Amino acid sequence: MVKISIESDKAVFEVEGWDKLWSLRSRLEIPLSHIKSIYADPEPAMGWFQGLKIAGTDVPNIFRAGTFYQQGELVFWDVHEPEKTIVIELAHERYKKLIVEVEDTKQEIQKINSSIGGSRF
Repeated sequence: MVKISIESDKAVFEVEGWDKLWSLRSRLEIPLSHIKSIYADPEPAMGWFQGLKIAGTDVPNIFRAGTFYQQGELVFWDVHEPEKTIVIELAHERYKKLIVEVEDTKQEIQKINSSIGGSRF
């Protein structure tokens, strides 16, 4: 699971618990101006042959954490419970998407939207 906080002009994605080990990451900092869109996705593509694992852990249809190559782009994953998944699309970053599990999808989407003004969505 990932905890999201807003620090000045950045969104900070803090990977929690054992997921730090599985994903090989503990924290991602993304400038708010680089967030193109954010939305809930209760059915993320976590199955067989849905991305090439670069670094991390993958148990198809059960758990995915780390860096994956999907559709020609790098994507960061940290998902155990798909129904709690949000997708953050990025510009000008190493990752083109962050696909992460959060405690409350609506609250986290609202938090980021209000921090960037919400006018782009």
